Amino acid sequence: MELGAFSVSLKVKDIKKSVEFYQKLGFTYKNGNIDQKWVVLKNGNTVIGLFEGYIEGNTLTFNPGWDQNAKNLENFTDIREIQKTLKSENVKLDREADENTKGPEYILLKDPDGNPILIDQHR
Repeated sequence: MELGAFSVSLKVKDIKKSVEFYQKLGFTYKNGNIDQKWVVLKNGNTVIGLFEGYIEGNTLTFNPGWDQNAKNLENFTDIREIQKTLKSENVKLDREADENTKGPEYILLKDPDGNPILIDQHR
C-alpha cells in the first residue's frame, strides 16, 4: 500500500508568525494562501503545512497520487483501496471516503496514541 507524499500539518495560532519562523529555518513557500490561513512550506524533501483554524491538532498527512513535490504520480493506490485495506485490517476510521466516487477524497484515523492521520487524495 503506497500512501504517497508525506508532510506534517501543524495547527498554528498565528499563521504569519509561524511562516516567518519556519522561513528562518530555511523553509520556502510551496503553496497556500496566507489570507485563507493555510500555507505549505518546504525545506529539501521536508514538507510542512501550517493551518490556522482548520485542524484540531498536529496531524500526520499523506497524499496518495503525489510525490514530495506535489507532482502527480502515474501509478498510485487510490484512497478507496487504501480504505478497504485498512478496514480489512480492522483499523477504525474516524472519517471514511465515499467508495462510490472517484477522484479527490480523504479519510481520517488515529494511531494507538491518538495522533491524527489524514490521508488526503487530491486527484
